[in-house]
Amino acid sequence: VTGATGGVGSTAVAILANLGYKNVVASSGRVEESSSWLKTIGAKDVIGRIKLSKRPLNKEKYMGVIDAVGGSVLTACLSETKYGGCVTCCGMAASASIENASVFPFILRGVSLIGIDSVQLPMAERAEVWRRLGTDFPRSYFEEEPTVFRLEDLKEAGEKILKGTIKGRALVTPQSKL
Repeated sequence: VTGATGGVGSTAVAILANLGYKNVVASSGRVEESSSWLKTIGAKDVIGRIKLSKRPLNKEKYMGVIDAVGGSVLTACLSETKYGGCVTCCGMAASASIENASVFPFILRGVSLIGIDSVQLPMAERAEVWRRLGTDFPRSYFEEEPTVFRLEDLKEAGEKILKGTIKGRALVTPQSKL
């Protein structure tokens, strides 16, 4: 799971662990500061940011990837995904581009790239997702309070999220006082 200290990434780590996945690997730009917390919510291992190499294919490491970062991180994940594996793309914190990507993961390893969309998803499927969140999401994840930002501080909040100085969920409130 890339971007594991963010709201989407940490949610993915917690749900995967709660569903019984034993080898959840969390990728973070702040390993020292976040390792203990990520292991508490379900990560088996915590690694640094996955870096792009000049090679179109790298050693096969992951059968599945949930990428909340995009850009070169997504490209690197594709190059390290095992034969027949799947990479889901649900974010673009680093970039909306798939930088310097090669078709090799797709044609030599049969890797699938799946986009995650919640806007056009039919209502019946959305209802099922919400139902599953009620059963698959560990309640303990909500014990930690989210970081709250005022609407007028949204730019500052975005900068902190991109720098990785916020862990877990962030909440934006329209109220001028917190």
